[in-house]
Amino acid sequence: MQTEINNALKTLKSGGIILYPTDTVWGIGCDATNPEAVKKIYDLKQREDSKALICLVADDRMLKNHVAQIPKAAQDIIDVAEKPTTIIYDQAKNLAPNLIAEDGSIAIRIPDDDFCFWLTRKLNGALVSTSANISGAPTPKSFKEISADILNGVDYVVNLQKEKICNKPSSIIKISNNGVFKIIRE
Repeated sequence: MQTEINNALKTLKSGGIILYPTDTVWGIGCDATNPEAVKKIYDLKQREDSKALICLVADDRMLKNHVAQIPKAAQDIIDVAEKPTTIIYDQAKNLAPNLIAEDGSIAIRIPDDDFCFWLTRKLNGALVSTSANISGAPTPKSFKEISADILNGVDYVVNLQKEKICNKPSSIIKISNNGVFKIIRE
């Protein structure tokens, strides 16, 4: 795993994009502070840049570096969630401007996955994580379902967990600083 982390990290630090396994589905990722790399992902996915992307962070410390405030309800959900849960926070900070939604929010998940944990720790920042498909196409449930366009469009493919079957993407919940929350995806 260490070799794959080092290879992915080298690609990320040079502004490249990677294809990698997450705690949910195979993802396309880049350094979330690099606007040029974020643009490459939008272009590869043929996705409008007005549709925000999800980021992964290693822990609460890293989360605090990318959002102005962590509502108590969000912390409670992080502590008790039994399945992967992405939370949309108000007032994103220290991220590429083209990654942040028009309302200033950002979707972030702390994954329960060793590879993602160590990669984000070594990157020392957020990692973009969007499903490995062209926008509008079905999300691949396994590595072998990933299209040639995606495989050929990334700069590095992580060689781990290629046999893993992914049943479902994360739940997504929007929690505003004023305590209002909305379930976006169960």
